Amino acid sequence: MRYTVYLAPPARKFLSRLTDATQRLRFERAIDSLAENPRPPGCQPLKGQRGAYRVRIGDFRILYQIVDDRLLVLVTDIGSRGQIYR
Repeated sequence: MRYTVYLAPPARKFLSRLTDATQRLRFERAIDSLAENPRPPGCQPLKGQRGAYRVRIGDFRILYQIVDDRLLVLVTDIGSRGQIYR
């Protein structure tokens, strides 16, 4: 089953501000891979939020929610480790 990946405005904004093409490609590949496997090795559930997960990309985190009954992955935010959880 392939999930549909939707980027929320904060995640789109983060990606649009990336100037390094290599880094942008790295994030885009990680996000695209969530469509095939929304719970990849290394993903962690967020405490206190049902259905919310994070995946690590270097010093950055991709936060997302999985809606299994609609086959949807909602990428809510992307940011540096020190700023994303505030």
